[in-house]
Amino acid sequence: MFDLPDNEILPLSKEHVFWTWSAQAKVNPIAVKRAKGVYFWDVDDKRYLDFNSMTMCVNLGHGDERVIRAMQEQAAELPYAAPGMTTKIRALASKAVAEITPKGALSKVLFTLGGADANENAIKLARGYTGRHKILTRYRSYHGASAGAMAATGDPRRVAWEPNLMTGVVHFLDPYRYRSTFHRTTPNISEEEFARDYVNHLEEIILYEGPESIAAVMMESVTGTNGIIIPPDGYMQGVRQLCDKYGIVMIADEVMSGFGRTGKWFAIEHWGVTPDIMTMAKGLTSAYAPLGAVAMKPEIAAAFDEHAFESGLTYTSHPISLAAAVANIQAMREDKVVEHAAGLGGVLKRMLTDLGEAHPSVGEVRSIGLFGILELVKDRKTKEPMAPWNGSSPEMMALRKYCLDHGLFLYAHWHTVLIIPPLIITEEQLREGMDILDKALEITDRTVVG
Repeated sequence: MFDLPDNEILPLSKEHVFWTWSAQAKVNPIAVKRAKGVYFWDVDDKRYLDFNSMTMCVNLGHGDERVIRAMQEQAAELPYAAPGMTTKIRALASKAVAEITPKGALSKVLFTLGGADANENAIKLARGYTGRHKILTRYRSYHGASAGAMAATGDPRRVAWEPNLMTGVVHFLDPYRYRSTFHRTTPNISEEEFARDYVNHLEEIILYEGPESIAAVMMESVTGTNGIIIPPDGYMQGVRQLCDKYGIVMIADEVMSGFGRTGKWFAIEHWGVTPDIMTMAKGLTSAYAPLGAVAMKPEIAAAFDEHAFESGLTYTSHPISLAAAVANIQAMREDKVVEHAAGLGGVLKRMLTDLGEAHPSVGEVRSIGLFGILELVKDRKTKEPMAPWNGSSPEMMALRKYCLDHGLFLYAHWHTVLIIPPLIITEEQLREGMDILDKALEITDRTVVG
């Protein structure tokens, strides 16, 4: 349909594209030609095993004909309707999302374009509902690149844009056991005590800031790129109790951890907790089209019954994106993708454990469902990371290059390696990637002290 020789894709892109998250002169992207299942191919027909679901989003895998066909049919019938209108696909998509929220309790759905604006709208809803201003989020968090979502983000990506970000955000510490600030001299405390200490820490921050000023506590249910930090049992329950105690809205950011990634539709279900507001994107359409959503309890929505919710987007509830979402959810149900991720989660955990035992540069492994990470260190005793905070290292760059050279696409973040494949991956395909990673870790092993 669009004629351009394969060998001109990269040079033409370098001439005209302005790249995000990049120093422009240093960009060297993979020129992708096609994708299917858990693989994609570049313009030289080199095949890559996608161990990152592109951008942690292609949960259903590449090239699913059911989703593509649904988008084509919607485009032929009605490609766009104004956000103040409704359509058949809008009604169906709202119902489909509401039904899969925890206990079906988040029955009102606001559609957005992606995760960042879903989080921005969640903040607006919480502020409007409570009449309060402050938003509490964690330091090891990422909530998006728009001004409000970036302010909510705790990690260093926000620093470049300060102070020109949304005001009113206060950060607190994550329940990160491997590098716990509170337990460096008492690492062997029970999970119950560990959870209680971090809930107490959050309550202390709430009291210092003034509960009457706090609209919401926003958290990734399982921290994503900042470490796959899985909360201990009792932590999420404790946060829920604090929010109830002080009249604070609990927002669960499920942009990355939702739609089967952890072996549940949403990660927060592992702890039997229902948030007041939940945000989602990425796996909502498996990235076949851009879409985010904010699901909320009816009482949150009811706060705007008599006065307007002053926010909106031209492409809110875009029909083609909604068609992708409905087809994606239906396909995940038909193929039992969530159950598959839960079943294969044990396999991934065993494979990661085996790598940890075989390689001295692996300080810790963590996983839940098909959401995994290896934390690489130069010294297991001191836990010195393989790369500095907010930086890389020759060893980490060499590891990633080895993987790419051998057809494995994954995400290396600072001193960690993330394992986030499409949820349709098989045990054999998982092993294929792990075998490459096994060899790559020999690079980081060579720098280990002792």
